[in-house]
Amino acid sequence: YDGSDFCGWAEQRERRTVCGTLKTCISRAAGEQIELRGASRTDSGAHAVGQTADFATRKNLPVEKWTQVLNKLLPPDVMILSCDEVPLEFHSRFFARSRVYEYRVSERSKLEPAAARYVHPLGAELDLNLMKRAARLLKGEHDFRMFGEQLSGVKNTVRTMKSVAIFRQDDLIVIQFEANAFLRGMVRRLSGALVELGAKRRTFESFEALLNGKNVRHTPKVLPANGLWLMQVKYGKRLRDLRQEKMFELE
Repeated sequence: YDGSDFCGWAEQRERRTVCGTLKTCISRAAGEQIELRGASRTDSGAHAVGQTADFATRKNLPVEKWTQVLNKLLPPDVMILSCDEVPLEFHSRFFARSRVYEYRVSERSKLEPAAARYVHPLGAELDLNLMKRAARLLKGEHDFRMFGEQLSGVKNTVRTMKSVAIFRQDDLIVIQFEANAFLRGMVRRLSGALVELGAKRRTFESFEALLNGKNVRHTPKVLPANGLWLMQVKYGKRLRDLRQEKMFELE
């Protein structure tokens, strides 16, 4: 989905959301009210090419037909890529082993209007080698509290970062994260810290201090949601509920 004109994934009363839009169309196709559970609650304005969601229905429709039926009902900024049948106990969020997000930036200060919906323009050159050096610190299990936002009531802020990659893609710079789960705002604030470092607006020592839970007065900027993309949700070969594992609370 193109998240530009949505108020995020999660359903909100009297607001256009991805979940609400999908739920309405699925309920219409099923001929009954359904509940929809997504793998990741993307921010207002953020995009996805790999979101996963599940629902249960009594509608006797072959699974291979659902994609076609739903795409006829959905607006142009949402598209179903595929549908699969899963066990009744499956949960898109709690069975996910990891999520892959990208944040896309441009060193230009101005972009073409169409591109500006999906990429954040920086107006600054970035030192990718310095950013990659800092990115290596993020791998593994860390307390990412300094990189989250709206964390009131969130007890567990420890997450396991499986990989961080920074690379050029045509005229873009892509910052890609894979973790078991993410805090609210975590990808956008981590990207902000890496961009500040690459633009020489933050020292390496300052970045390291943030990861160690210090430097509270100089927290990084949360970059705009338009550059944020949910790329993939991974489940592994054997589906299982991960709620008992220490990654929880999840995003």
